[in-house]
Amino acid sequence: MKRNGIMRNINAVGAFGLGIVVTGAYIFQFTLHELPCPLCLLQRIGMLGAAFGLLLNVRFGLRPSHYALALLSALFGAATSIRQVLLHIVPVAGRPPGFGTPLFGLHMYTWALFIFLFTIITIACLMLYNRQFRDSRVLPLTGFQQFVFWFIIVLAGANVLTTLLQCGVMPCPDNPVEYQFL
Repeated sequence: MKRNGIMRNINAVGAFGLGIVVTGAYIFQFTLHELPCPLCLLQRIGMLGAAFGLLLNVRFGLRPSHYALALLSALFGAATSIRQVLLHIVPVAGRPPGFGTPLFGLHMYTWALFIFLFTIITIACLMLYNRQFRDSRVLPLTGFQQFVFWFIIVLAGANVLTTLLQCGVMPCPDNPVEYQFL
């Protein structure tokens, strides 16, 4: 049982880390006034989906299906990141060479790709530990686990709200410059 507590905490830390990345994207969005493009919004969904998969392990017990959801979400996010990197790898005349302000020399979508790849590798390594699946009891959440659970829930709600404000019910513009509903 103690090992499952450790694995649940590892999953909570992973979900928290992904939530911090999405929070960083919001900091860029609101402090630098850089609205996310449609691919950026899809990458946020991939990060939140991976975080939800890990949170399912924390809340409902350790199961391969929960890891599978996290892996599929991270793969989806990696695919959208790769698409965006490839779109900006060769600049087109009259268009800037990247989208958004770089962070430590790399654009956010490149960092997102690295984070998704790290997430995929980490989850695959966690799944190698078979003993965690023997005891799948639902245990009460610790204070940190509850915090992470609600942190991710609030981030997901904020993502829905800000996307609705930015795009409305129509497809998001390729290069957004303003909120549709503000």
